Amino acid sequence: MSTSAASTRRDPPVDPRGVRFSASVTTVVLALVLITDSGLLLAAQTVVFAFGSIAGLRFAPYSVLFRVLVAPRLAPPTQREDAAPVRFSQTVGLVFAVVGTAGYLGGLTVLGVVATAFALAAAFLNAAFGFCLGCEMYALIARFRKTNQQGATT
Repeated sequence: MSTSAASTRRDPPVDPRGVRFSASVTTVVLALVLITDSGLLLAAQTVVFAFGSIAGLRFAPYSVLFRVLVAPRLAPPTQREDAAPVRFSQTVGLVFAVVGTAGYLGGLTVLGVVATAFALAAAFLNAAFGFCLGCEMYALIARFRKTNQQGATT
């Protein structure tokens, strides 16, 4: 079974409004990290990314907040998105957050700032414009894998 099939099976399709809500909260947290140079706050965001990446989107803290506090006040979603690309984007965020946390807590502040700034840029694009950079990377990788698999079988 492929990784994307396993992710899709564990995670039902997601409400895109929830994805943007999560990106908005992440944007605020990462901006606060840059303002305060707080490696501990980035470590907390790293845990949030880890839940979404490893445990699944339905267990991600910001997803839970959206589902419990925000979604009941909204009309039902008119569309849903595949969860696999969103989960992949959580993994990309996790990687940048781990590097940033290591930088901040290890005394390499510049590394912490750069890694956090990259994660912030991606979160902001999703929050403000609905453009999920990690989701686009997921689609690009999927196309590349499909092309390579077809080339190997011909």
